[in-house]
Amino acid sequence: MVKLIGVLLIVMGVVALAVGGIRYTTREKVLDLGPIEATTEKSHNIPLSPIVGIAAVAGGIALVVAGSRTRV
Repeated sequence: MVKLIGVLLIVMGVVALAVGGIRYTTREKVLDLGPIEATTEKSHNIPLSPIVGIAAVAGGIALVVAGSRTRV
């Protein structure tokens, strides 16, 4: 179980380093005149520091190593 969590952390860390952030879109109503409505989509970005990805990869490696040592 510890190895699985470690592998997942490594994968998420590599993805965080490759993507660099989380992107999402929201819809906002800009005009509402009875039956007439106008909406717009806005893109938002939450940047992730490379330190977060590196820490996840390092923690995942530590968990994989710790998981393999306890099984012996």
